[in-house]
Parts: sequence; C-alpha cells; structure tokens
Amino acid sequence: MLSKMLLGRYIPGSSIIHRLDPRAKIIAVVLFMVIVFFANHWTGYGLLILFILTLTKMADLSPRFLFNGLKLILILLLFTFFMHLFLTKGGTVLIDGGFFTIESEGVITGIYITIRLAMLVLITTIMTLTTSPLQLTDAIERICRPLKAIRVPVHEIALMMSISLRFIPTLMDETEKIIKAQSARGSTFMAGSLTSRLQALTPIFIPLFISSFKRAEELAIAMEVRGYQGEEGRTHYRVLNWGFKDTMVLILMIIFGIILWVIRQ
Repeated sequence: MLSKMLLGRYIPGSSIIHRLDPRAKIIAVVLFMVIVFFANHWTGYGLLILFILTLTKMADLSPRFLFNGLKLILILLLFTFFMHLFLTKGGTVLIDGGFFTIESEGVITGIYITIRLAMLVLITTIMTLTTSPLQLTDAIERICRPLKAIRVPVHEIALMMSISLRFIPTLMDETEKIIKAQSARGSTFMAGSLTSRLQALTPIFIPLFISSFKRAEELAIAMEVRGYQGEEGRTHYRVLNWGFKDTMVLILMIIFGIILWVIRQ
C-alpha cells in the first residue's frame, strides 16, 4: 500500500498541464490553497470537486488512480471528520448519547473540512505528478530569486525542498520492502496491545534510518563526483519560458477565486 504513495512522484507526459511553466503551476497551487477556504457551502465545494476532476482530465491522469493516493491519508481524513463530528455543536441534535451528542452542524462541518483537506492534497499531488523534481527546483529558485538581495541561499533551499519531496515515495517504497521482509520472518505489526505494536515497529525504523542515511550519502557522493559546487558557475540545460498560456492559467485561477467569493457572499 505504501508503494501507492503519489506525492513526490513524477509521471512523464505531454498534456497541457505537463507543458505549463512550473512557476505557473506553483503559483496556481498557492492560489488554490487560498481559494479553497472561500467555499462555505455545497455549491462552492461542488465547484472545487469539479475543478479537480477537470484538472485531472487535462493532465491525462485517471481519477481513480489519483484518488487512490488518498488512501494513505485516509486515517487523517477520518480523524478530521470525527473530531468535528463530536466537537462541533449547533443545529439539530441527531444522536444523543448522554455524555456526547452528534449534531447536524458537526456533520456538515466535518464533511466540509474533510473535502477541503482532500482537495489540498490532490492539487499538490497533481502538481508533483506533472512536474519533474528538476523543474520544481528551478521554479522555486526563480520565484524566490528576489530574496538573494538579503543573502538568502535560495538555490540551496530550493534544492533541499526538491530532494526532500523526491525522497517521500523512495522512503515509502523502502518502508514497504522492510515490512514485507520482517513479515516473511514471522513478525506481526497489527496484533497485541498498543505497547507491543509500538515495540514491533523498532525492526522497521532502524533499517529505514540506516537506509535513509545510506541513500543521502550516495546522493552526496554522486553530486560531488559530478563537480556540483552550488549555484556558482551552474548553467541550465532547460530554460524556463513563461508563455501566454501560463498567464491565462493564473487569470483563470483568479476568476475562479472571485466566483467562489461571490457565491460565498
């Protein structure tokens, strides 16, 4: 199941979303993260879901494949829903359990917040699936270039963010291999008390940490062998070109945000 982790993976393609300037995609995702908070009732959330489905189609991705990526955060989504279900009060009392009550406002708010969280994960996943780590690094560096005036190491920060994002699926794959290897040796991770389950995770975490340090060392050696010296003297094989379609994407995002804001009112 861990191998199905989509965040941080890149799927090569030639769709219109793949061909967009990565800077436009990053800015659009940031705008969407703001716009998603404009929705406050069914119409707004329906438009958000329709927007994600349209974006998935434009990126030549399967909706089923994309939504399967939510399985790994299903526990977080359920936790968010039940927190609002039991703690948010208001409206009609649906269930009165004596020491707790479930009210209509809690159900509605739980659904809204869960959809909002899922939308944020999906939009970020679509960006990483259609943008290579190298493009992300270059885009973040270009966007943050003005910070160089105050001596912020923009290139190094962008490189670290890109490598960290790329390591997410790699570590998930490594974790799944370790779990299968330990299970083949007779280890059980879902049986017994909570304490025994936590103790059973030790054979997973120790090899995972060792593997992580090993991969980090291999990456450092590879960069050193290739003569990497940071930004100094570095050239770019692929030059980012901002086009008309990239401007239109941001304009459409702003228009979409205005529509949701008007509906909110």
